[in-house]
Amino acid sequence: MNTTTAMKKLAIVAIVLSCIAIVGQIFIFATQKENADDLYQKAMKADYKIYAPVVPDTLRFAGEKVPLEYFYVREGLDRELLSNMYFHSSTLLNMKRAGRYFPIIEPILREQGVPQDFKYLCVIESGLQNVTSPAKAQGYWQFMKSTGQHYGLTITDEIDMRNDIEAATLAACKFLKTLRNSLGSWTAAAAAYNCGEEGLRSRMNKQSVNSYYDTRLNSETTRYVYRILAIKLIFQHPQDYGFYLRRCDLYSPIPYDTVSLSGQNVDLYTFAQEKGTTYKMLRELNPWLQTDKLVNKTNKTYTVKIPKKGGTLQRNIQKDRNTALINRL
Repeated sequence: MNTTTAMKKLAIVAIVLSCIAIVGQIFIFATQKENADDLYQKAMKADYKIYAPVVPDTLRFAGEKVPLEYFYVREGLDRELLSNMYFHSSTLLNMKRAGRYFPIIEPILREQGVPQDFKYLCVIESGLQNVTSPAKAQGYWQFMKSTGQHYGLTITDEIDMRNDIEAATLAACKFLKTLRNSLGSWTAAAAAYNCGEEGLRSRMNKQSVNSYYDTRLNSETTRYVYRILAIKLIFQHPQDYGFYLRRCDLYSPIPYDTVSLSGQNVDLYTFAQEKGTTYKMLRELNPWLQTDKLVNKTNKTYTVKIPKKGGTLQRNIQKDRNTALINRL
């Protein structure tokens, strides 16, 4: 065998070995990729779980029995539990805000003889915020202008007491008691808060029924009471639905003092400075103020909130971190 032939054979062997090596690398890479995907899939199965919420066997709203034996009642509640249980950011924010506003709402409901379950109606109406609906309902309790004025709320270009948590809650109590006395149940009162007293009554009369649960209604009102019930269950049993908040995670009530605001053509920038606060803080604590100047033609005196003297809006975070998980709101 001459040198040339030998070199050719060696070259062929080298090429074959290189091909084998390349194929081997491809096989190893493919195997590794497959193994990595398998491991990833196993990890996801182990760590990522979505559970169906447990619907209770018995439930009451404002002391009234919820007929969970009806399939559409049980499934309606199940739908709203799923919606709120897995809309994490919204439900968490609502729970945090409840730490600030429930201590204001609860005693007013108690004093007015309205069941505590109605604080959850406020949650589903506004998320405990001063918001405006497409229909121009306004504030924490989402009053239309005419209804708010009927129940004693001042609503002008300068002042909108629908945005005052105390005044609006008191008006909501009056409204709910009127609805309950007219329609015969707190459940019907809650539904009528959404669709109107005459709207609910006409549908009940047309269908010859006297219960919200027996009445065929539009989609929004059909879901309305179940949404309240779902929020009630999640807020009262948060860990049962996957929510783990510490007491320190809730927004705290804001300490404040009150001062009088009176006179005509009052510049609120100057007023805030004179009271030792900022215009922004004045508006934050008094969202019912609508403009930066109070014309006040009737020369009425208003009570406004300013940050409490000597108080602090800061919190002892290290101390708060040691607080227990909330188990009821």
